[in-house]
Amino acid sequence: MNRPEPPLTAGETESLIGFLEYHRATFAWKCSGLDAAGLAATVGASTMTLGGLLKHLAYYEDHWFSRRMQGNKRHPQWSGMNPEEVWASAAHDTPEALHSLWEAAVARSRTQLAETLANGGLDQPARRSLPNGETPSVRWIVLHMIEEYARHNGHADLLRESVDGATGE
Repeated sequence: MNRPEPPLTAGETESLIGFLEYHRATFAWKCSGLDAAGLAATVGASTMTLGGLLKHLAYYEDHWFSRRMQGNKRHPQWSGMNPEEVWASAAHDTPEALHSLWEAAVARSRTQLAETLANGGLDQPARRSLPNGETPSVRWIVLHMIEEYARHNGHADLLRESVDGATGE
């Protein structure tokens, strides 16, 4: 797997984006090359699947970078769905559809983050507040998404190993 390594000596913005891209690439690696059964496999008592993770992370790419950071309306594909329904609905999607959904959400997020950074940097507040009225900064959103991927990459490690024994970092 050829993942982009985070830069060792860059500034804050480049370092944060480098780690986000590293974790996105790690996640893509863990979900690559699997059929529907592989994406639907579970571990132990958990109902979590790699397919569910693909859809969950696509949802949160749009939620944080488009909806919260830029203040856009919810993407039409998520209309009427809550986060729990996103997980469950993945079982009805093909592997190709799940990968395309996630890849498209990541592409939109990259564009939206680049636009936002060009117009004010990491310190600016998001355009949409949280339900409690607080407003995170763009920096917080990027760090939150790094944390989201890092946590779910641990889940993906276990799920992928259970499917075909593939392990890695």
